[in-house]
Amino acid sequence: MSETHPFPDLPTGTWPAFPEGMVWLLGAGPGDPGLLTLHGLNALRQADAIVYDALVDERILEWRKPGARVEYAGKRGGKPSPKQRSISLRLIELAQSGHRVLRLKGGDPFVFGRGGEEAQTLVQAGVPIRVTPGITAGIGGLAYAGIPATHRDVNQAVTFLTGHDQSGLAPSAINWEALAQSSPVIVMYMAIKHLAQITAKLIAAGRDPSEPVAVVSNATLPDMSVLETTLGSAATAIAANGIEPPAVICIGRTVLLRQTLDWAAQLQGEPPRSLDPLGLNDTAESA
Repeated sequence: MSETHPFPDLPTGTWPAFPEGMVWLLGAGPGDPGLLTLHGLNALRQADAIVYDALVDERILEWRKPGARVEYAGKRGGKPSPKQRSISLRLIELAQSGHRVLRLKGGDPFVFGRGGEEAQTLVQAGVPIRVTPGITAGIGGLAYAGIPATHRDVNQAVTFLTGHDQSGLAPSAINWEALAQSSPVIVMYMAIKHLAQITAKLIAAGRDPSEPVAVVSNATLPDMSVLETTLGSAATAIAANGIEPPAVICIGRTVLLRQTLDWAAQLQGEPPRSLDPLGLNDTAESA
């Protein structure tokens, strides 16, 4: 650790040094540049080389150290993308050349971001690493939409699910019956392509087709959109509205809380659609 202080306008603290030959894996958050951490800004101000993903808002790159080299290594489903092995080897090459290498990834590098794979390869190659988490879209994106990932009146558990496995197909190793019956709220990443198949499995396993669903696309960005639908209608509604990735999908009654907690709409002068979206007052009165 170093006693350098890259933020003279903030309280003095201990800020990590960024030695030559290290790769720093950094989560940039779900989109809004303001969600980058102070450790992330510190890394940007020291990095010699930045290798960034497709979902990183490029405005964040404006905070880099003057003269730092920037390389794009975005992976998008269904589009020409660099191979994961090639990305990892490039990180090793840059680090072994003496660069301070910042691997800048959208969201959190260890949440469906292949950060663990890259870190493992780096360690195996003898390259020192540092990891700084970022706000993941499955939490931050929902919060911007006014949907809590957890709420005491709804759920004591939440499951995060990827919409595809290593083969690119719908996940095959999931016990759909156990998932459908055990997790009150399910948050899915990268699930639009296989959503019809996934929702059919959940419904067949006992999930209610009328259960609330929210689809948050371009989460936290100015063009963010939120589609409210149901489990049985979600795949059709997404197609009808032309929604494309990136999007995070939430299944569960916490989606109803958006009727009260859509803070972005309220800042624009719109009133809450409901003050009791879960019907708790009605339940209390009837009891």
